[in-house]
Amino acid sequence: MKKIAILMGSESDRPLMEAALPYLDHFRVPYELHVLSAHRNPDEVTRFAISAREQEFGVIIAGAGMAAHLAGAVKAHSTLPVIGVPLPGGMADGLDALLSTAQMPKGVPVATMSVGKAGAINAAILAVEILALSNPDLEARLGQFKSQGAKL
Repeated sequence: MKKIAILMGSESDRPLMEAALPYLDHFRVPYELHVLSAHRNPDEVTRFAISAREQEFGVIIAGAGMAAHLAGAVKAHSTLPVIGVPLPGGMADGLDALLSTAQMPKGVPVATMSVGKAGAINAAILAVEILALSNPDLEARLGQFKSQGAKL
C-alpha cells in the first residue's frame, strides 16, 4: 500500500497535524511525518517533492500557517495529489493561510481543507479515499467508517 506523507512547516504545527494520525491508524495506512518549511529550507522541500513517488508515497498532506506556501511548493515539483491544511496563527486566526493555500494558479492544483485540526482530520480522510480508489480493502474500511457516522 502507498504511504501518506504529512508535512508541516514548523515543529509548532505538530499538535494540530497529529490530529490526523488516529484516523490513518484506524484505516491502517502507513504514513510519515516531516517538518519542512517552504521558506526556511526550500531545497529540502523540493528534494522531498521530487522523490516522493519513488519513496512510495501516494498522497501528500501539507500543513502550514501564515503565508502557507508549503502545499504549493510541494505541488510545484510533484504530480502526486497534494492536500493543503491551512493552520491558524496569522491574520484572522488562519484566514491568511486559507487564502494562500486555496489560491493556486491554474495547472497547480492543491485540494484545500478547512483551517486547523478539523482540516488535518479531513485531509487524512480524503487521502485515504484517494488511496482507496485502487485498494478494495481500504474501500471496505471506508464504507464501514461512513456507516458508523464517520467517527472513530
